[in-house]
Amino acid sequence: MQSSGGDAEAPGCGLRVLVVGGGIAGLGAAQRLCRHPAFPHLRVLEATARAGGRIRSERSFGGVVEVGAHWIHGPSQGNPVFQLAAKYGLLGEKELSAENQLVETGGHVGLPSVSYASSGGSVSLELVAEMANLFYSLIDQTREFLHVAETPVPSVGEYLKKELSQHAARWTEDEGTRKLKLAILNSFFNLECCVSGTHSMDLVALAPFGEYTVLPGLDCTFPGGYQGLPDHIVASLPQDVMTFNKPVKTVHWNGSFQEAVSPGETFPVLVECEDGTCFPAHHVVLTVPLGFLKERLDTFFEPPLPTEKAEAIRKVGFGTNNKIFLEFAEPFWEPGCQHIQVVWEDASPLQDAAPAMRDAWFRKLIGFLVLPSFPSAHVLCGFIAGLESEFMETLSDAEVLQALTHVLRRATGNPQLPAPRAVLRSCWHSAPYTRGSYSYVAVGSTGDDIDLLAQPLPVGGEKPQLPSLWFWGHILNVVCRTSSRYCLLGKPHIGCFTPPRTELCCPAGGRLTGSSL
Repeated sequence: MQSSGGDAEAPGCGLRVLVVGGGIAGLGAAQRLCRHPAFPHLRVLEATARAGGRIRSERSFGGVVEVGAHWIHGPSQGNPVFQLAAKYGLLGEKELSAENQLVETGGHVGLPSVSYASSGGSVSLELVAEMANLFYSLIDQTREFLHVAETPVPSVGEYLKKELSQHAARWTEDEGTRKLKLAILNSFFNLECCVSGTHSMDLVALAPFGEYTVLPGLDCTFPGGYQGLPDHIVASLPQDVMTFNKPVKTVHWNGSFQEAVSPGETFPVLVECEDGTCFPAHHVVLTVPLGFLKERLDTFFEPPLPTEKAEAIRKVGFGTNNKIFLEFAEPFWEPGCQHIQVVWEDASPLQDAAPAMRDAWFRKLIGFLVLPSFPSAHVLCGFIAGLESEFMETLSDAEVLQALTHVLRRATGNPQLPAPRAVLRSCWHSAPYTRGSYSYVAVGSTGDDIDLLAQPLPVGGEKPQLPSLWFWGHILNVVCRTSSRYCLLGKPHIGCFTPPRTELCCPAGGRLTGSSL
């Protein structure tokens, strides 16, 4: 196969590098490569009309809402996202303060301002705090299995439920209080599903769960929108580097490809786009989401990936986490309220209930965050993960609005509560070039699968050669493995091509990079 030639690079000396994917990882790679004189021919192929990937700030409700990445988790000097945001002047004084950077959160989400029972009325915040302390103490215990030879159970969820059942057996309160405690704990299970990007904690492997790295700093947001970060990176690149609306169909690798404008020169990789355009390259840096790779694994690579790498892609988990924004003319919550929790009183993490999805999808919501005031609106942001989140994407705006209006009226005990006047939501599973939100180490996989997935291709062979296909970014965005050179500041490979060791292209996950949904 030869290049189509329509968009061929100008001939000349120097390595030709393609970055596939214009999310934050691809942009970080491009920015670093552009600074190096060895890479005069660089192009980023982005499938959509915008840069940033799952960083997506939208103008709505008279202000800015984050449809994708929301916080910088661990905003301190060890966090590269925080460093870049500070460099570009995207944060306020409070976010930049030394005091804010020293706060130790342990990676746990703060407690709600108010907790409603699903049947109406408030749940004691003291009881919520008691159950939160129990839940997070057990979460912390799961990290102790990182280096053990064998775990007592395969998954985080099984371990949590096993320990909770023992605690529940020792409770001495009346039956109603015991049931309420379990219902509150079930809400924290749903919350942890959002944090981990999974449908169920039963799917998350116990042994590698302790590999997550938590940095100090009180989680913060971007006053002007997270989109400012990729926008500033794009502005720092040469004008002709970014190519939008150019989805890739197939990556032909380990070959010998030619193009008419460079007679006699061969390229080991040829990237074929959906519109028929072909781009030959010496090196390709692949930064597409793992969900996209999972769906197109059988057709995206030619020849197919080695069996062990393909199997690693299949084994590592990738889930969906979505947001639902509700706009109200007037707030029904008290001034100063920041987080509204809804506890479904008949739910328990110790029982496997499977009601019809249409009748119960909203029960997976972890509650609502109260967004900062907009000029003429009051907005709540709900979070929902898993299969329920994916089902929500199939509904119309009217159906979502109706369901959540019913939930809020029932929980507040006010059947006359005015309905939200508008709804906005993310649909990351339906997005064709994303197919989900973020990854996790699933039962049946280990951190070694992440290292295997990170290995460039080709490797070995009779004739030594420098790898031409590199896997980076959110493909590996699971954990920060301190033993791995593919970590945040991993060692560069030996040879004339140094991989894009950018701080934004790390297998670190939202807890480290701060780009969680």
